[in-house]
Amino acid sequence: MTSRRATVVFLVLLVGSMTGAVATVRALDRLRLSATDEELYIPSAPVLRRLSLGYTGLMADLYWTRAVQYFGSRHHERAAHYPLLSPLLDITTQLDPRLMIAYEFGSIFLAQQPPEGAGQPEKAIELVRRGIQTNPGAWRLYYHLGYIQALELHDYSAAAHTFEQGSRLPGAQPWMKIMAAILAQHASERDLARLLWGKIYESTEDASIRRNAAQHLRALQVDDDVQRLEKIIDDFRSRFGRPLANWNELVATGFLRRIPTDPLGKPYRLAPDGHVYVQSPQDLPFIKYGRPPQMGPGNIPSPPLSLPGD
Repeated sequence: MTSRRATVVFLVLLVGSMTGAVATVRALDRLRLSATDEELYIPSAPVLRRLSLGYTGLMADLYWTRAVQYFGSRHHERAAHYPLLSPLLDITTQLDPRLMIAYEFGSIFLAQQPPEGAGQPEKAIELVRRGIQTNPGAWRLYYHLGYIQALELHDYSAAAHTFEQGSRLPGAQPWMKIMAAILAQHASERDLARLLWGKIYESTEDASIRRNAAQHLRALQVDDDVQRLEKIIDDFRSRFGRPLANWNELVATGFLRRIPTDPLGKPYRLAPDGHVYVQSPQDLPFIKYGRPPQMGPGNIPSPPLSLPGD
């Protein structure tokens, strides 16, 4: 009888706790619906811990979801500023310091330049370093830190040191040492970007991060293609003393083996002035070359980054 009474009391307490947690979540949702875009829901991790009634992991997941939603909406608007992104990520990781996706994916959100990201590489580095302090054996965090140091801050010495540190950890991939060596020699920035994004694509299991890495890799290929093709067009003009009429002339004269296509399989556009453009720039975010002139730099209405749950 005593055992049954204890079970009933436990169940009542459990139901009460869960009810309280649900009520807290609903209250936060009401705050979200009534808040403006520039208001943080509850900007205090200690307060949220008390409100969560012990379910800090659930609260961290909630705030991570909100960080993703906030980033997604701002990214869709092609916003130049993301003032709430860093605070949301800070609260998320304070509530659950072992939520690895918040460090890995959140640092990408923060580091990329607007409008693709918040343009806050220093904040991204702070976030990843806090993750390393809490999760010192997570070699992947060293990878993300080195990536930001190299590509966003161009601090190749610091990045090489970071990769070398991470390569010593149990489970670290052998290519971490290779990256340290390459950075120490300072490869060309585009080659370095290709290596880093390639390793992100190969090593992550998150489909959204893989899609983002693939977009960057395609953009790097376009940049290479456009510059190479425009050099070939200049060579044709120098040799024959006239502008190029179409791609078939390059094929017929042996400059190219076939009509060039972009990573999506669409033929590149040849302008009368000898410049080369992609046909569908909205499908190739992050490209630096090959944009139609009317769009200008940074004005391509690319689709929003694919996010978890899409």
